Amino acid sequence: MLHKIRTILAAVVFVLITLLFLDFTGTLHHWLSWLAKIQFLPAVMALNVGVIVALVLLTLIFGRIYCSVICPLGVLQDVLARFHRKRNKYSYSKEVRWLRYPVLVVFIIAAVAGIGSLFQLLAPYSAYGRIATMIFQPIWTLGNNVLAAIAERADSYAFYSVDVWMKSLPVFIIAAVTLVVLFILAWRGGRTYCNTICPVGTTLSFFARFSFLKIHFDTDKCKNCSMCSKNCKAACIDYKTHTVDYSRCVVCGNCIDSCKFGALKYSSRTSLASSTSKTSDTSEASPIDTSKRSFLLASAMMAGAAMAQKKEKLMDGGLAELEDKVEPQRQTPLTPPGSLSFDHFAQRCTGCQLCVSECPNEVLRPSSNLMHLMLPVMSYERGHCRPECTRCSEVCPAGAIVKVDKDEKSSIQIGHAVWIKKNCVPITDEVECGNCARHCPTGAIEMVQLDENDEASPMVPAINEAACIGCGACEYVCPSRPFSAIYVEGHEVHKKI
Repeated sequence: MLHKIRTILAAVVFVLITLLFLDFTGTLHHWLSWLAKIQFLPAVMALNVGVIVALVLLTLIFGRIYCSVICPLGVLQDVLARFHRKRNKYSYSKEVRWLRYPVLVVFIIAAVAGIGSLFQLLAPYSAYGRIATMIFQPIWTLGNNVLAAIAERADSYAFYSVDVWMKSLPVFIIAAVTLVVLFILAWRGGRTYCNTICPVGTTLSFFARFSFLKIHFDTDKCKNCSMCSKNCKAACIDYKTHTVDYSRCVVCGNCIDSCKFGALKYSSRTSLASSTSKTSDTSEASPIDTSKRSFLLASAMMAGAAMAQKKEKLMDGGLAELEDKVEPQRQTPLTPPGSLSFDHFAQRCTGCQLCVSECPNEVLRPSSNLMHLMLPVMSYERGHCRPECTRCSEVCPAGAIVKVDKDEKSSIQIGHAVWIKKNCVPITDEVECGNCARHCPTGAIEMVQLDENDEASPMVPAINEAACIGCGACEYVCPSRPFSAIYVEGHEVHKKI
C-alpha cells in the first residue's frame, strides 16, 4: 500500500510541476507556482523559514519522502529507471562517503562564495528545471504547433502556433548531458545520483537517520531471500544483516511491496516491538495505517493549489514581428525588475529557468557567458519587457526576483537606453524613422534635429535617462540590422524613478 500511495503522489506532483515549466499560456502558474516554492533549495535561498521547517519535520517523521515525492529530479530518476526491463536488478552497496560529503562541502562553498554556475549545476531542482525548459518545453511546443496546424485546417482556434527557438546552446548542452548522465545512473543503479551527488539528499540524510517512521525488519519472518535488496533503488538494504541505511532510504516502498513474507514494515520502533511481542493476537500487531497518513500528506500538499485564485490569461500582442538581431555587448547584464541588483540576483538565483520558461515576451534566456553561465538575463532581440507583465516575479521560488505589481514595475529602472549614431537609419539611409520614440512607454525618447542650427538635418532620438526604465521597447523596434542603433545598458543596482 505504501508503494502505491507514494507512486500516485509522486506522479501527481511530477506531472503538475512539469506542466508548470511547459505552460506557455501564462495560466497555470496561478495555481501551480507553489510547487516550485516548496522545493528545498529555493526555499533556503528565499529564506522561507516555514517551508524549510515543514520539510525538515516531514523528514523527521516520514524519512526522505521529499526525495521520492516532492523533488521532480528524484521522480524523474524513477521514471528513467523503468526503462531497465530486468526484474530484481538492484543490490546492496555501502555508502560512498568519499564522494557524497565532499560534494556537499563544495556545494556549500560555491553557495557562500557566489560561484553560481557550480551551485546551479549541482542543485537538483535547478537541474530538472533546465531539462524541462531546454528539452521538454520545445518538444511540447512543437506538439502544440502540430495541433495548431491541424486546427487551422479545420477553421478552429482551439490551438495557436508558438515560436520554438534555441534560448541558449551551452545551457541546452548542459541540460542534455545531465539527462544522459541521469539516465545511465538510474538505468544501472536507481537512485545513485540522489545518494552520491545530490546535496539536498545528503542534507536531508542527516535528519532521516532520526525519523520516527522507518523501514524495519521482522527477523522472525525474514527468509533471507534477498528480494528486498534486489528491489531497493537506493541500494541501502543489507538483507544479510537485516539492516537499512536510513540516510539513503527514500521510502519508496519497493522493498515492502516485493517481500512475500511480510518481514518488512514501515513503522516506528515502538509499534514494531509491540508487534513482535504479541504473537497470539495478530490483529493487534497490524502496521500503522499508512494510507491515512499519506492521504493527510497529500491533502496538505494540494491545499495551496485549491486556495489559489483564478485570473485571466495574459494576452500578448501589439508590436509587429521583426527579424532577430545580434545581441549587443552590454557592460552590465540586464536582470528583471524585482531582482534589485545584479549581485542580489546572482546570489539568490538557483538557475531553475522557471522565469525563462514563463516569460511571454521571450525576453529572458539563460546566459551563455562563462562568468554567469545559466543565470537568466534579459535581451531584446525577440521582444521587450512589457510594463504590465510581472510573471517572472510571481513564479520565482528563490526570492531572486521579488514580487512586484504593475504600478511598481513601471517605476523600476533596470537600465537606460544608449543611442549609437553610426547605426541609426536616418543617418545611414537618410530616411525618417522615430520608431524608438513612438514605442517608448515612458516617453523617455524624443526626436530632435541632429544639428539644431540646420532645419534640414535628420531627426534623431534624444534620451532622457532619468525617465527611461530599460524596458527595451526602443531596442526591439529599431529597424537597424544587424546591430540596433539604440540598446539598453544594464544597471548594477536598480533604481526607482
